[in-house]
Amino acid sequence: MKISRIEIHRVQVPMKPDAVSSREYDTDGNASFTISLVKHILKVHTDDGLVGLGETWKGTPDAAVSAAARALIGVDPMTVSLTHLCQRLPHDPHIINVRDKGEVVAVPVPSIDHNPSIHAFETALADLQGKAWGIPVHQVLGGAVRDRVLVHYWSGRRTPEDLARVARAAQLQGFAGLKIKCTLEDPNVERVLAVTEACGPQFMITLDPNMRFHSVADTLALARQLEGCPIEVLEDPIPKDDLSLYARLRQEMDIPVGLHLERPQDVLQAITLGAADIFNLRGTMTGFRGAAYLAEIAGLPVWRGSGLDLGILDASYTHVCAAAPACTLGSDIVGNFLREDDLIVDPLVYENGHVRVPEGPGLGVELDEDALQRYAVNEGENSGPGRWEEK
Repeated sequence: MKISRIEIHRVQVPMKPDAVSSREYDTDGNASFTISLVKHILKVHTDDGLVGLGETWKGTPDAAVSAAARALIGVDPMTVSLTHLCQRLPHDPHIINVRDKGEVVAVPVPSIDHNPSIHAFETALADLQGKAWGIPVHQVLGGAVRDRVLVHYWSGRRTPEDLARVARAAQLQGFAGLKIKCTLEDPNVERVLAVTEACGPQFMITLDPNMRFHSVADTLALARQLEGCPIEVLEDPIPKDDLSLYARLRQEMDIPVGLHLERPQDVLQAITLGAADIFNLRGTMTGFRGAAYLAEIAGLPVWRGSGLDLGILDASYTHVCAAAPACTLGSDIVGNFLREDDLIVDPLVYENGHVRVPEGPGLGVELDEDALQRYAVNEGENSGPGRWEEK
């Protein structure tokens, strides 16, 4: 079996109306990063008729996708190690995802030195391997420990009244928790109280300021005001250049402290310093699995972070969360609730705040060709094509 050609489609799927923030916060740059960036959908064809599906992380440059695709033409996908895929894909350090340029506060995670389209190609290769062997992707990754994955709902910055409405609607759909974007200057206490009044004390809340609580003192002052509230975790409250400050936060407040990380060495450092109670992990499937294993050994729970993505990446997240014993917290697999379309024929199935792991070989999802055309971006970067093939 050889990879014979790779189709690359640029798409932009808008968020549903009122899916992100209250109108009072429409100018939040973090929200615009989530909403507007283009993605690539990949169809990796083999000479015996199999097709593997992939989806890039938002903001991935066209040139990075093309370079990776050319490197895989003629390769037997069954011989590619997903764990070492980064070594096979060419990487130009000047051609990187916009999130890794230090321009987006919403993703304050140091970048990994690899081709930024790796998420899409790892997913497509895992899909191919699963289809060729007749097994689901979670088995390619080592096997599932659960058949459904806990999911919590997500919201951008909202007024307390608006957030209570969104939280209650999410609860009625079966969700048992909500992640909230915020800043120190926002009405955070009022938000939490409004959600608790609307949903009850068992409905868990995660506050995610993307380091915009600024300092240990400011964070502790807010934590004192939130004592007794159902806060599951306070994620990335302050800058992460000195993790000893996170260890201090853990010692001085009762709210669990979470760190949003990707590189295994950062997870290991945080564990060594006692800087986190919980981890939000992102990255490739194999990278997530490795970092989650470190957390598992340390006895710390994790969830899978996302970019409010489309169906292909969300399916990959579901498979790897199913294969990670430490992934017991609500993950961010909610793209199809927030975007106009997920680009797959049958959406992922949600029951009682959990997403069911897709069945069938590979990812277990089918690309919706009509939706792919409907959300196509006809022009690429530097006036390049919106759709092209590498052969």
